[in-house]
Amino acid sequence: MKIHLDTEKCQGHGRCYSLAPDLFDCDDLGTAVVVVTGELNDEQLAKAKLAEGNCPEFAIVIGD
Repeated sequence: MKIHLDTEKCQGHGRCYSLAPDLFDCDDLGTAVVVVTGELNDEQLAKAKLAEGNCPEFAIVIGD
């Protein structure tokens, strides 16, 4: 599983990088940025799903 982020949808609420700072960061404008590429391990996947579920813009999708 991988993290897919739609930066067009991201409004910079910051929930993803607050909940999973090892997976997400933000750029100079506050838009989320994925910092982990490739397949997620079990711990990362759990954090990614938490971030996905808390994104008010539905900008994060966990999938292949």
